[in-house]
Amino acid sequence: MRAEVGDRIVLKGPVLGEHGRDGEILEVRGAGGEPPYVVRWSDTGVLTLIFPGPDAVIHHYRRHLTKAGS
Repeated sequence: MRAEVGDRIVLKGPVLGEHGRDGEILEVRGAGGEPPYVVRWSDTGVLTLIFPGPDAVIHHYRRHLTKAGS
């Protein structure tokens, strides 16, 4: 998993039908975009350091800007 500052991370809900969480990646502490990440969660505004598991999805902010600007 690789991310950049400004990307969004989405964690699936722990149980089918429950809402997941999403947040903005504010800091990438691993080499080459690897975890851990400092994330500000959109539902609480709280900052946490996370090592995302296999249920996490990264939405790459810069890729979306590039596609929109084409």
